[in-house]
Amino acid sequence: MDLLYVVLIAPFADFAFMQRALFGSLLLSLGACPVGVFLMLRRMSLSGDAMAHGILPGAAAGFLFFGLEILPMTIGGLIAGAIVALGAGAVSRFTVQREDASMAAFYLISLALGVLLVSMRGSSVDLMHVLFGTVLALDNEALALIGGIVAVTLVVLFVFWRALVAECLDPLFLRSVSRLGTPAHFIFLGLVVLNLVGGFQALGTLLSVGLMMLPAASARFWTSRVEPMCVLAVLIGFASCLSGLLLSYHAALPSGPAIILSAGVVYFVSIMFGTRGALRARAIRHRHRIA
Repeated sequence: MDLLYVVLIAPFADFAFMQRALFGSLLLSLGACPVGVFLMLRRMSLSGDAMAHGILPGAAAGFLFFGLEILPMTIGGLIAGAIVALGAGAVSRFTVQREDASMAAFYLISLALGVLLVSMRGSSVDLMHVLFGTVLALDNEALALIGGIVAVTLVVLFVFWRALVAECLDPLFLRSVSRLGTPAHFIFLGLVVLNLVGGFQALGTLLSVGLMMLPAASARFWTSRVEPMCVLAVLIGFASCLSGLLLSYHAALPSGPAIILSAGVVYFVSIMFGTRGALRARAIRHRHRIA
């Protein structure tokens, strides 16, 4: 019992910064993981990654003028993310270029511009903070911001759940029978940007999409229904945050990458042993066909 207490409980019982890091990362999982499920079902996973980098110039502009202040960097990130999402969508709609290519172009430009802006004022330490986050440095202001984002996300998902699910399955049918087709798409993109901005506070622009996508991708190997998939993705996110923080504490590793790598371990386990289309399930089905 003493060993279990020292390994699992003592880091959170003895240190307030670990408590805030755990609370903030669990909140992020609650909001971001269901959004990640919809991103995956829409086959927009790489678009989510592009939008994660798209918030960097706005956050960097906030840093350039106000330093490491949460509110200016958050507002800047929201504006930049919205510009990237709308700009890439407009390019794909009004030109011959497809959305994945326009997203890639906006992502590369945003990443380069953001790094340039941070480098103009800050040090390499500041750049690492913006790119990879500091989950162990979350304060009450950051937790309040993340909590507000999660609350908005859950309310919007509850109100527009059926429209979001329908658009994943057949967007053309939804637009033909309801006026919610196009609004649902842009509402969803808004949720993606909002949760990426929240994740940026803890995990930085390069890793925030990891907590959104890896639990969702893992859950897909265990169920094919949207509701259980969202719940399972959240639970995987919870487990990844807890194990990642404990790993970072005991092994003196960076917390953000430890959380994402913990989620990556669950992903590879799901690939091997999941019940829906994983390697083990396919091998069993193949043996049954031969028999």
